[in-house]
Amino acid sequence: MGADLLKLALCGDVMLGRGVDQILPHPGDPELREPYVGDARSYVVLAEEASGEIPMPVDYRWPWGEALRVLEEAAPDAWVVNLETGVTRSGDFAPGKAVHYRMNPENLESLVVTRPDVCVLANNHVLDFGRRGLEETLDALAKAGLRTAGAGRDEEEAWRPAIIDLPGGGRVLVFSFGMPSSGIPPGWAATDDRPGVAYVPQPSPRQAAAIGERVRRTKRPGDVVIASVHWGSNWGYDISRDQMRFAHILINSGVDVVHGHSSHHPRPVERYRNGLVLYGCGDLIDDYEGISGYAEYRDELRLLYFVTLRPGEPADLRMAPLRARRMRLERAGHEDAAWLAAVLDRTGKRLGSRVALGPDDMLTLRAG
Repeated sequence: MGADLLKLALCGDVMLGRGVDQILPHPGDPELREPYVGDARSYVVLAEEASGEIPMPVDYRWPWGEALRVLEEAAPDAWVVNLETGVTRSGDFAPGKAVHYRMNPENLESLVVTRPDVCVLANNHVLDFGRRGLEETLDALAKAGLRTAGAGRDEEEAWRPAIIDLPGGGRVLVFSFGMPSSGIPPGWAATDDRPGVAYVPQPSPRQAAAIGERVRRTKRPGDVVIASVHWGSNWGYDISRDQMRFAHILINSGVDVVHGHSSHHPRPVERYRNGLVLYGCGDLIDDYEGISGYAEYRDELRLLYFVTLRPGEPADLRMAPLRARRMRLERAGHEDAAWLAAVLDRTGKRLGSRVALGPDDMLTLRAG
């Protein structure tokens, strides 16, 4: 690294489409083709029934709520989000999918307000409105000055890492790719002549080694590498041996942080050698409020992840607990923060990970 320390901020799924798009200043077409819901505004109704009235239209900062202050106080050197929605007016609903996410490009300011350094796109919703929708998404993000990784107009572009130049020298490289276990259809894979996502068929040692070779070809002395992977099921705390082995190979190949997402709630974290593995960061912004089922996972509780890297030392991790209410992020109360810490501590023991709650109600990965 070009400096004595580097501070990263990361999060899981940022789903500004569907119901969230409907409360913003420029709601797009609300049409849906879900088995039980045909109008995105239905998700707004559910949220209001669960938590109270939403003052529509909200301003662009509303969905982020207190997360904006948390990010400002942390002052990260790089901020990476998984943008899990198309940014498009396309009506080309992807066939064979039960759920489609899109946000009106005119509402993109609701993402820009957080000034993300990289939006990773290799996920199971970025092509919900076809390749035309993906190309519009790429154009809209580029026009807004936002770097992307994980999707592109061809395979080369999809696999190209986003690069953040650091003021003190060195760079942050963000590789983004996704797997079918998260719901990405194999046909969404980018090819030489077809837009799509950076697609990995399975978390095998061979696939991990191939990504490791990409890292070695690109990484320079002083660089930091984030491997952002959309994988795994929506619910549960189990981490498969294949996922663990895959993540460890990546770190052995020069990756500093494995940034996993797809689960709707936070999954265990692991410090491996000097690197860090976030197996599932959980949702940060979505429109699931008021939807019943899976209550034991308390998916209304969210985390922002803050990683500190120092040359030659193990990575430090602090996590800020938040709570979704009226489609807005609030600071989680002490009891909610304690619940999250206890769950991640219990479920991380198999990985040798212990999580503690600090006096400031921040979660901390204990030194191993």
